Amino acid sequence: MMRWSPALLLALLAAAPWLGFSGSYEFTLMARAMVLALAALSLGFLVSGAGLVSLGHAAMLGVGAYAVAILDAHGVTEALLVLPAAVAAAALFALLTGAIAIRTSGVHFIMITLAFGQMAFFTASSLAAYGGDDGYTLYARTEIAGHRLLESRLTFHYLCLALLAGAWLLLRAILASRFGRVLRATRENAQRAEAMGFAPYAYRLAAYAIAGAVAGLAGFLMANATEFVAPSAIAWQRSGELLFMVILGGVGSLPGAILGAAAFVVAEEQLAALTEHWRLIFGPLLILAVIFLPHGLAGRRG
Repeated sequence: MMRWSPALLLALLAAAPWLGFSGSYEFTLMARAMVLALAALSLGFLVSGAGLVSLGHAAMLGVGAYAVAILDAHGVTEALLVLPAAVAAAALFALLTGAIAIRTSGVHFIMITLAFGQMAFFTASSLAAYGGDDGYTLYARTEIAGHRLLESRLTFHYLCLALLAGAWLLLRAILASRFGRVLRATRENAQRAEAMGFAPYAYRLAAYAIAGAVAGLAGFLMANATEFVAPSAIAWQRSGELLFMVILGGVGSLPGAILGAAAFVVAEEQLAALTEHWRLIFGPLLILAVIFLPHGLAGRRG
């Protein structure tokens, strides 16, 4: 049954604007949920496919967002240029940092990805030409073929939805392919996979770059959703949130990453509306969710 959960959630998001959820607040909330779901999905692909638990994944999200900001500052606002640039920049960042990080494993991998994430954070903070610590405000959302179609909340909503659905189907197909089977084999027993003639390092690095590209896509959407980019998008706290979304949804489950992100955003918003000290409630609730839902919201692995 859980196999249909992402499809059901995506269908609900598609119908939401026609079911009364068409206000500015609702569109903003749904866009945030879909952007974070896309970023969590890319991290979930790494965790479930390669067993790589990264604590610096937000850096790839931030690289994609800053690619939009930097191009915007130089007058480049065409999506046909900005979107590929954001995806390519994040994939390249993942490829370069992954070439070093993937040589490690376990806690060492977690710590080195955290280090790379913090390097990206401080680099973004030092970019005075693009706002530095204060962040950069886009002049407007990215254009599509010279038209400001993304200024429409409805159009942007369906763009986020289409890209989220497309990324889920793509990553699911990759995991189901020969590449994905070898990747899971390297996760289970790298030495045995190497003895069979496969190169675990190459497969893991390719997976890391793919995850980076999808996170860069999320960064492109995030920059356009908020029309603002700041170093906080790269901070380790955001990486921690993404990792928790994956855990909340169900480690080893791509659908779980989407469900976990949606649940995280909704819970955060509801509690924030109740009290300004909502974090004191939110933290224990997340801990209880991990304890009493060992397989996450998806209910099972896979």
